[in-house]
Amino acid sequence: MSAWVESGRLMAGGKSLEYKCFGPPPDKAPTIVMLHEGLGCIALWRGFPQELAKATGCGVFVYSRAGYGQSDLADLPRPLDYMTCEAVDVLPQVLDAIGFERGLLLGHSDGASIAAIYAGSIIDHRVRGLVLMAPHFFTEEMGLSEIAKAKTAFETTDMRDRMAKYHRDPDNTFRGWNDSWLHEDFARWNIGEVVDYFRIPTLAIQGKQDPYGSLAQVDEIETRSYAPVDTLILDECGHAPFLDHPQMIVDEVADFVARLNRIEDVIVNVA
Repeated sequence: MSAWVESGRLMAGGKSLEYKCFGPPPDKAPTIVMLHEGLGCIALWRGFPQELAKATGCGVFVYSRAGYGQSDLADLPRPLDYMTCEAVDVLPQVLDAIGFERGLLLGHSDGASIAAIYAGSIIDHRVRGLVLMAPHFFTEEMGLSEIAKAKTAFETTDMRDRMAKYHRDPDNTFRGWNDSWLHEDFARWNIGEVVDYFRIPTLAIQGKQDPYGSLAQVDEIETRSYAPVDTLILDECGHAPFLDHPQMIVDEVADFVARLNRIEDVIVNVA
């Protein structure tokens, strides 16, 4: 990227990735970088990025990882540590490509795990906060059961056709996610230790009716983080809080961003 333009493509991790920008560029305001879920992409955020830009005054950057949306296809099979690879190998290139100066990472599901791994693995003082929606730090039987059901649905229903509306190759998208999570060795996947290295505030959001993860995932953040943690636990909410309670999520993130900005102003004035 040579400029903050509304949409385009950038190279990261050896792949061409689609992206969209909303609001002011990184040299004018903080930037919220959004990381989608395991079957997500730019389009499946719906109107959430635009609303966040309006409510926060931040720039909002969204992109589809390799294998998703209209980005290049992923190389299959994915390694079982694919989320760590995305966090430490690809995301730094994305942030550099957009001229990221300061802001926060906002992730949903797999994207939240990627954001958490980045915060706990990479020393990057530009990242001032995390918003983690329905994060995964370890596998749970309930989640793996739902992922197995998704495999059946993909093979026996019109799920492939519905995914084709958003992804250039739904088989590449689905297999890259589902095959990894259902691999026999993935049951031992656990990234909880990254939370031990958080040094920035976190807003953790979890739906009580999320079939893919329990409140134990949020407990992992609360009990292990040395930095401040705010939690939002929602009734009548499944795996996608930003779809089930859109205005509430926009308001909560906007409040979180405003508090981070006030902290930033104090630090600047003291310095």
